[in-house]
Amino acid sequence: MSKGVSGAFMGLLGRFGTKILPFADAATKELPLPRLLRLALFQVAVAMSMVLLTGTLNRVMVVEQGVSAWIVALMVSLPLLFAPLRALMGHRSDNHRSAFGWRRVPYLWMGTLLQFSGLAIMPFALLVLADGSGPAFLGPLSAAIAFLLVGAGMHMTQTAGLALATDLAAPEQRPRVVALLYVVLLLGMVLASSVFGFLLTDYTPGRLIEVLQGVAVLTILLNLAALWKQETINQQRAKARHEPGVPFMEAWRSFSGIGHIRRLLVVIALGTAGFNMQDILLEPYGGEILGMSVAATTTLTATWATGMLIAFALAARLLTRGANCYRIATVGAAVGVLAFIVVVIAVPMDSTIVFRVGAFLIGFGGGLFAVSTLLAMMGFARNEQSGMAVGAWGAVQATAAGGAIFLGGAIRDLVGWITGNGWLGETLAAPATGYLAVYYLEIALLLAVLVVMIPLLRAKEEPPATGPQGKFGMTDFPTV
Repeated sequence: MSKGVSGAFMGLLGRFGTKILPFADAATKELPLPRLLRLALFQVAVAMSMVLLTGTLNRVMVVEQGVSAWIVALMVSLPLLFAPLRALMGHRSDNHRSAFGWRRVPYLWMGTLLQFSGLAIMPFALLVLADGSGPAFLGPLSAAIAFLLVGAGMHMTQTAGLALATDLAAPEQRPRVVALLYVVLLLGMVLASSVFGFLLTDYTPGRLIEVLQGVAVLTILLNLAALWKQETINQQRAKARHEPGVPFMEAWRSFSGIGHIRRLLVVIALGTAGFNMQDILLEPYGGEILGMSVAATTTLTATWATGMLIAFALAARLLTRGANCYRIATVGAAVGVLAFIVVVIAVPMDSTIVFRVGAFLIGFGGGLFAVSTLLAMMGFARNEQSGMAVGAWGAVQATAAGGAIFLGGAIRDLVGWITGNGWLGETLAAPATGYLAVYYLEIALLLAVLVVMIPLLRAKEEPPATGPQGKFGMTDFPTV
């Protein structure tokens, strides 16, 4: 009976999957949709950790546990210390030699273990940090170790997982496969933020421990299912495991000397900082300034991710029709400027609805910017350098995000301390001033992106095509 039900479900999935799932046309006979979706489960595990680190935990630590925002910002940005190593991780997995001929599985499994370890000890580390019991260094040190383990695991898992997906996909399908994995990441964030919001409606430290430990167990299960029988044993590669590979710096010099890559990397850094400086502040801002509950602020991540997903769909349709990547990135930065203006005016209007609109626009503008710059980078790849291209994009983006997150928290605390002492007058001595200073800086960064983009928009050469047919792969997305 169960076999018949399973067969019927797989039949329906094969018949209607390409019409109801975004980027499902990435599937091929060699890489069918069920196997591709199973591989994408590692993105769901990454999404859960991202929601916890940049959404739920920073709100709980700042508001419920009373931890200083600069400490929270430091903890949340610690995982991104490994971001600059993503290009190196991808390069090392490209050249990894094992006794079974595996390249990606060892990195996927090690990343999974690191994620699990960090999530397992994190709830107790946070309780010690908030309680302040024991030696003064114990709380910050244990929390830092937990966040570092989760961060290292996330970056290693995602880099190896994306590389494995490109290994399994045919060359002409690789952009669509990467796009499908990105959609799964966003959907996983929407689902995770909604579930966490429901579970933490009545917040208690015990409930937080249960949620974190549950995520740790789910991470192991999801990643095991994702990598199971995905990479075959390769005896030829195993025999060649002692042969030297291409040095990383040699490969990087070859890649970074192409076209406008260096200017594009500057654009990615500025834009990412502009969109992500508010990452640990948006939910505390809603809770402290607008009086929103833990459950209500947690759903802001779902609002943001929904905006990004819609932007992803729109960018895909436009790129399918031959739109310029640089122009879409410029539109995304302009939408970001508007988004932060909306967030700022939510305070004098005292409107949570306006605030939610701003959060949606942040996701929408960030989605347009992220996907267009990623595809521009992928288009520059030559001689099987797609892993290097994706790794470089991820390294710059994540590094800029980490620095911006820490800077955002530090600026909020510093400005709040200055205004709290009355040094700027009574008018600015309000709790919202520290947050608003960060939002104004983000507007300035996104305006800088628009200026730096001008030479790229005027360049005679177009951004390289995203694939052999120039097709991005979202022709049947139902909401477009």
